[in-house]
Amino acid sequence: MEGTGPGPGRPTGVVAAAARLAGRLRLPADKSVAHRALLFNAMGAGTATVRLDRPGGDVLSMAGVLQALGAVTDLVADDVGATVITVRGGGTPAAARLPGDGGETLDCGNAGTAMRLLAGALAGRPGAATLVGDASLSSRPMERIAAPLRAIGAAIETTDGHAPLRITGRRPLLAMAHRPAVASAQVIGCLSLAALAAGGATTIEVPGPTRDHTERMLSWLGAPVHRDGMVTTIEGPAGFAARSLTVPGDISSAAAWLVAGALHPDAEIHLEGIGLNPSRVGIIDVLREMGADIEVALERGDGSEGQPDHPEPVGSITVRGGRPLRAIAISGDRVADVIDELPLIGVAMAAAEGRSELRDAGELRVKESDRVALVVANLAAVGALVEERPDGWIVRRGRPREAAVHTDGDHRIAMAFAIAATCGVAGTVRIDDPACAAVSYPSFWTDLETLSR
Repeated sequence: MEGTGPGPGRPTGVVAAAARLAGRLRLPADKSVAHRALLFNAMGAGTATVRLDRPGGDVLSMAGVLQALGAVTDLVADDVGATVITVRGGGTPAAARLPGDGGETLDCGNAGTAMRLLAGALAGRPGAATLVGDASLSSRPMERIAAPLRAIGAAIETTDGHAPLRITGRRPLLAMAHRPAVASAQVIGCLSLAALAAGGATTIEVPGPTRDHTERMLSWLGAPVHRDGMVTTIEGPAGFAARSLTVPGDISSAAAWLVAGALHPDAEIHLEGIGLNPSRVGIIDVLREMGADIEVALERGDGSEGQPDHPEPVGSITVRGGRPLRAIAISGDRVADVIDELPLIGVAMAAAEGRSELRDAGELRVKESDRVALVVANLAAVGALVEERPDGWIVRRGRPREAAVHTDGDHRIAMAFAIAATCGVAGTVRIDDPACAAVSYPSFWTDLETLSR
């Protein structure tokens, strides 16, 4: 296997099969949890520290925005190399609020979660601010948050439905019932933060399952937030105290090694300190259904909201290779459980016996790239038998071959096809932008080298 050049972790983008995969890893901080830990503490009362293991570029973009607002006061490495960020909140126990009074241009980089959550937080902070991002983020749809924020009294302008966003916040905002057309945790998070500045009960009812990181963390911090099935309720106006925490490892990053371990004929990989939020473990369920050998051990937290020690359950995962995989069909509500892992699941489908199918995943086309088109094109390039559908794909195992992999700068595409080559689903591949993995997983290439034998 060749994935890095001279010096640790410097990617060349050339990846070939590994004879064996074995080892023990701790993974970068879960970016979904990290975004919320940083932003919510910046809206709270008092000061807290957020400890992050090897945060990716998206999380550092959020930290940079909060630093520009005056909320991040210190960012240092601790004695074991994790990043510890000190956050000073701008709110009070009765009223959540970001610090500052507007006038800022705030750069979210490639982080869609950061932009959408910040829009909700800024809606209740008097003054104006402009949210900008890179070319990829500037192509992603933003009216799905802008329209409901306007409805509750915030002034928000998009650029033809996209970023840059100019937001003029107001207090108080209006409490109302929202029924977004898209089942999106980012939309729920945006509207929940805005609801903290509204008088009365806000309800958000989505048409399908989503992640619940926002509700868990706000409840853990002491905000009056509750989720019942598809409905989130927030009683405003409300505030809470800032609270220190360590962010667990990202299961979406762990997914690369779960798929690698499941696909490789000689693999045993142990992953420690991983967030095991029930709305995020769909990748484990999918791989087990396909026949993979995966063990999970819960270390802390029981998965319930309001647990005293941490907002998220955390544990370890072990995956062992050598088992043949079966085809699978994924559709409906199940798609939301694995939305970020679908490129990797596409690679697993290409290794399975039989015909696998993905449906109802049109949201993949408006991620950092058109992930449906890229997964299909790259699977075909590496020899899989694949058919593109408007909302997914059909895949059968083919004959692996060498190929150039086009990522369109998308971190999840780069990592998925590195795993394909490592495990022999593809021949040797040359990935056009290996450095893009750092958006979520800056040590991916180093960890790949560590595991490869």
